Amino acid sequence: MKIVIQRVTQASVTIEQEVVGQIEKGLLVLVGIEEIDTVKDIEWLSGKIVNMRIFDDENGVMNKSVCDVDGDLLIVSQFTLHASTKKGNRPSYIRAAKPDFAIPMYEQFIAQVEKDLNKKVQTGQFGADMKVALLNDGPVTIIVDSQNKE
Repeated sequence: MKIVIQRVTQASVTIEQEVVGQIEKGLLVLVGIEEIDTVKDIEWLSGKIVNMRIFDDENGVMNKSVCDVDGDLLIVSQFTLHASTKKGNRPSYIRAAKPDFAIPMYEQFIAQVEKDLNKKVQTGQFGADMKVALLNDGPVTIIVDSQNKE
């Protein structure tokens, strides 16, 4: 699994002119799933998301997690995170998992994050044409790949 974490002051997902997910202060998390991903990847990434210290403390140092600041999460599926751009100018998405595998993994990922965060998260809709709006705070944007744990 590959995720992009963005610290935001607000974010929303709109489908056909209807807002389906919306948060204020917190994290927008874009999620790409591969066929090789497992429950261990879900657990590891969820732990990273809820414990990553990227919010400012009282001294203006990024030392607090989304849990520490009682922030919210908006999770959005994004198969294009697994785009291969090695050949030509048209990205290949062959590494992105097919819906029959990806949807249950996406739902399990959301459930794990809710469990670790100890509250409900907002989401987009898997496979929908979504319009994502955000106000990136910082900006702070971090990419994490469970297949490349550095």
